Amino acid sequence: KQIFQNLIQNAINYNDKAQGIINVGYQEHQQHYEFFVQDNGKGIKPAYFDKIFKPFTKLESTGASSGIGLSIVKKIVSHYNGSIWLESEKGEGTTFYFTLPKS
Repeated sequence: KQIFQNLIQNAINYNDKAQGIINVGYQEHQQHYEFFVQDNGKGIKPAYFDKIFKPFTKLESTGASSGIGLSIVKKIVSHYNGSIWLESEKGEGTTFYFTLPKS
């Protein structure tokens, strides 16, 4: 629940479009489930892909964010032996993917 809450909240908070779009879904694989949260927001530069999962890292200086949401997401996913990554294009949006094992 916390993973989806943080990823969806980020998709809402960092969307700069007149009409924000968020897609949530999954694919079932043999050993794991692969989930995604996709938005059409601001996007993230590739240079920040690894940094954003570190605690207290914020891409914008706003009081609305503590900078710990994505680090919490990464800790939860890692705790369950999953992995997390993203694809993003500046100005076009971001998709966060994460896996969780079936067992």
